[in-house]
Amino acid sequence: MANTPRFSLRERKFARTRLALAEIVTHHLENAPLDSLSVKVLCERAQISEATFFNYFPRKDDLVAYLDKLWSLELNWYGRQAAAQQQGLTVIEALFRYNAIQVQKKPGLMGEIIAYEARDREHAPRPAITAAERALAFSDLPGIVEFEDESLEVVLRAALQQAIDRGELPANTLQPAAMVGLVSIFTGVPLAIMHSNPANIGPMYRQQLEILWSGLRAVAGA
Repeated sequence: MANTPRFSLRERKFARTRLALAEIVTHHLENAPLDSLSVKVLCERAQISEATFFNYFPRKDDLVAYLDKLWSLELNWYGRQAAAQQQGLTVIEALFRYNAIQVQKKPGLMGEIIAYEARDREHAPRPAITAAERALAFSDLPGIVEFEDESLEVVLRAALQQAIDRGELPANTLQPAAMVGLVSIFTGVPLAIMHSNPANIGPMYRQQLEILWSGLRAVAGA
């Protein structure tokens, strides 16, 4: 294809190595926690030296931050697609629906990401995802190479404001409270049921969002 990005050998090697490490960790997390995987064993599986590993990730935990960034990038891409066709609450619900599908596929990874974010008190910056990594990891998502990544909070806040502007939520909606509710539902529902009943994450998301919308309307009208 004429518009396919061209990357140098060095860029491709860097991308392939980081993504290979990420895939090994993702598979491991479906059966055991990250703490049970040593850097030595990880490097043996990836067929690289430990010195090479630390050239890519200064700490083992940085791999979880990297996986978190990949997860967020893909989720935000789907959020942008939803926003191009819909507005307001529908966009938020589409994001939650897609995340439910991803959690069902990779519950161990989601659990580790939530645990990492709970430990990350200093809000350390996530590793940057290069254009070559985006192209290799998400070859089926058009435009993601040039995609301007934003945090989940930014995407949710924009859709929330749209919902208010469209009259789906009252004009005096307490936006900070709404954002706390959204983030709590986003992480709390998977944390509560992803191992016992992962198939119910989507329906539970819908139920909890309906409760949140009803509560916001009731408080705004009080």
